[in-house]
Amino acid sequence: MPDVIFNGPAGRIEGRYHHQGKPNSPIALILHPHPQFGGTMNNQTVYELFYMFANRGFSVLRFNFRGVGRSQGGFDGGIGELSDAAAALDWLQTYNVDSRTCWVAGFSFGAWIGMQLLMRRPEIDGFISVAPPANSYDFSFLAPCPSSGIFVSGDQDQVAPVDDVEKLVERLRAQKGITIDQEVIKGANHFFETGSKQMLDTVATYLDRRLVEDQQAKDAKKDGK
Repeated sequence: MPDVIFNGPAGRIEGRYHHQGKPNSPIALILHPHPQFGGTMNNQTVYELFYMFANRGFSVLRFNFRGVGRSQGGFDGGIGELSDAAAALDWLQTYNVDSRTCWVAGFSFGAWIGMQLLMRRPEIDGFISVAPPANSYDFSFLAPCPSSGIFVSGDQDQVAPVDDVEKLVERLRAQKGITIDQEVIKGANHFFETGSKQMLDTVATYLDRRLVEDQQAKDAKKDGK
């Protein structure tokens, strides 16, 4: 897992990258929590999501938003961080030009950025949103949500209460053509100090199912069924 440095809108961006040697390997981008509250690419949840994708054959990148670690620049309230995420996806695609599938996963603030990136990049096929801060950030830009995905949060989350996440999910489920899953981890708070394994097992099971279903759909389309 090499350290990488690539160019972003505010200067150099620091990342960690796992490359798969197989042609057409899928790709995934992992986004970390709020930079001003200790969020980095080495956050435990981000780290676990990174390896979950890597263990399933993805070429996967996690990185520090501007002003975090060795990434240049300063916190920009989400606008610049979205640009950082877009630059990171550009870099990831440069090294995986024949990738067959693209996913984005984010935790907390990173989930908010990830959903915005989803709206701007139609090549993203699926998303994993862990503890999205639906109470403190505006998610109304998801109109409509372009891809299917899953929201996961803890029922003891005081930072991003599950009730607010449920309202967001209900709104998105009213749209046609996509499927929005939601899972609530009992006993887990915002940081998954308990329930971390259950959360990871939940998203891993979801990802495995989606990969099978998406491949079956592509095969059916190819066969003209």
